Amino acid sequence: MIDLDGLPRVAERADVDRARFISAVQPAAHPVVMRGLVADWPAVAWARASLDTLHDRLLQAATEAPVEAFFGPASMAGRFFYRDDFSGFNFERHRMPLRRFLELLRRQSQAAETAHLYAGAVRMPECLPDLLAVHRPPLLDAAQEQLNAIWIGNRTRIGAHWDWPENLIHVIAGRRRYILFPPDQLANLYCGPIDFTPAGQPLSLVDFHAPDFDRFPRFAEALRHAQVAELAPGDALYVPSLWWHHAESLDDYGVMMNSWWREQPPRCLSPRTTLLHALMSLRELPAAERAAWRAFFDHYVFGDTEAAVAHLPATARGVLAPFDDERASALRKQIAQTLSW
Repeated sequence: MIDLDGLPRVAERADVDRARFISAVQPAAHPVVMRGLVADWPAVAWARASLDTLHDRLLQAATEAPVEAFFGPASMAGRFFYRDDFSGFNFERHRMPLRRFLELLRRQSQAAETAHLYAGAVRMPECLPDLLAVHRPPLLDAAQEQLNAIWIGNRTRIGAHWDWPENLIHVIAGRRRYILFPPDQLANLYCGPIDFTPAGQPLSLVDFHAPDFDRFPRFAEALRHAQVAELAPGDALYVPSLWWHHAESLDDYGVMMNSWWREQPPRCLSPRTTLLHALMSLRELPAAERAAWRAFFDHYVFGDTEAAVAHLPATARGVLAPFDDERASALRKQIAQTLSW
């Protein structure tokens, strides 16, 4: 097990409201714990009353919309992961109504040998709309385009991974632990396949409960940049875009609601699409050509983009000009045409 006592804690901030979050927390682009941010949510009160109360309320609120649920044997110790030979995964997927999953989860708390159950990224507008109506994220404007999801399970572990959107985590029931790393620790976290993943996002291959430093020696360097956050019901955690986070539910009945959102306009494509395209178009070029293309990307994408086109009149900048919806739509069509060549 990682020496959690030796890791620094994620910074905590008190009295964070929407204005402070927008002006100070989010621009810093570092994780922040906000104790008791949603302590007044009804679902948190239900959980504190009893898990039976929370469970019954969730059953009442759930629609018949199906969810994807993960089921793993007790032997997996809660770690949803690959089989040893990467031919598949160490758990099974089943689609079922959320009510059915909740019933199975509650039954597991009385089982002699507990299986590990997990339903993640359950879209609340479809599955729990009435619950979402009274549990709005306090730090986000209701007009902000966002995806609100609920995560329900028992003692589970999800390997370190990253999300492109900004992420706010709100704990409703059960304790949760997160170990976070900045994006630049990619090479030290030994990322698994990026196109064959347990739940959509690539995972670190390191088992945080039993790290193998012989197989993954650079993980020791990653730990020098790690931060840990332990959350109780009512607490919240801000995870900036692309920060790696290892998630662990520490109790037999855990519920968490998160909110994802992006600051970019909807016309922006996912950079992951660009990465996949780059793997196909750039990786096999001769070294000298790849180095040249790095200079092009630095100049047009990662450098001072205004300086790169300052010598051109505004009417002649084409795709180098700031995008609007019309220009973005035209470029999408052009990109789609190139993919069919």
